[in-house]
Amino acid sequence: MPENKSLVINTGPLLALIAGYGDLSLLEKLYQHVLLPFEVCQEIEAGGGQAFGEASVIQLALNEDIQTVCIDEAVGRRVARLNGLSLTGSVGVLIRAKKAGFAFSMREAIHRMHSKGIYLSQAVANFALQQSHEI
Repeated sequence: MPENKSLVINTGPLLALIAGYGDLSLLEKLYQHVLLPFEVCQEIEAGGGQAFGEASVIQLALNEDIQTVCIDEAVGRRVARLNGLSLTGSVGVLIRAKKAGFAFSMREAIHRMHSKGIYLSQAVANFALQQSHEI
């Protein structure tokens, strides 16, 4: 059974996971419940623009008593921490998938993310590669 059973996810990580992994199937295998706020659905329909997704992710997690949110943006992560929520991001989900035995190359996932315009700092990329035993 997954350690964190439920997750509320933001637009950025959804798009990053699709870019890096190819689909979202790993979410259903890693979590019992994955919730998307209505605002995140609207952002995706509008082409993935950065609107108020982080706020709606945090509010939904608080309303539903879900402890973990998936947010990549620094400001959203800061606000989530201030509200006592646990955090992961797109790279954290990929690391969790690798540790759970999913067969994929983290290096290739990072490359695909980068080729789709999804920026990861070198420190985050190196951390992901180390955690995945690819360095």
